[in-house]
Amino acid sequence: MNNKAKKIAVIGMLCAIAFLITVVCRIPVVLFLKYEAKDVIIALGGFIFGPLTSLIVSVIVSIIEMLAISTTGYIGCIMNIVSTCGFACTAAIIYKKKHTKTGAIIGLLSGIIVATVLMLLWNYFLTPIYMGYPREAVAKMLIPTFLPFNLFKNGLNALITFIIYKPVVTGLRKAKLLDK
Repeated sequence: MNNKAKKIAVIGMLCAIAFLITVVCRIPVVLFLKYEAKDVIIALGGFIFGPLTSLIVSVIVSIIEMLAISTTGYIGCIMNIVSTCGFACTAAIIYKKKHTKTGAIIGLLSGIIVATVLMLLWNYFLTPIYMGYPREAVAKMLIPTFLPFNLFKNGLNALITFIIYKPVVTGLRKAKLLDK
């Protein structure tokens, strides 16, 4: 199998695993907010192949999720893509530039911050449309509800990504799906 075919196969596996994790492990936290570990898989893809892979997997999985299991429609799809890319693409960009354990940590911490800030902004603008709440009511929920949720979700996803990255890459190499 050539390298391009291997990469496509691994990206397809990442999409399937990320979607499966979303289906199996969707934990309601507060309001319409649910913890999903799919960002771990999407961040792994970015660490392995670069930020474009994170973007591609995020878009594919978010669209499939919207069509198959979501109750939040296109707004939820947009929010998923923004949140996941804020986390995974940011982490992957930094890790690609500094391909070390320190680079991974800085990338993941930066991903937590970027995704959290993005989601505070997007929640401020889109939640009133989605939930039919007045913007003032949503503004009052930003710090006590949306901020801790996003810090928790992204922090947990960063920790899991950091812990499983090396074993996943080792397994993919042993399966001859990755070079080196």
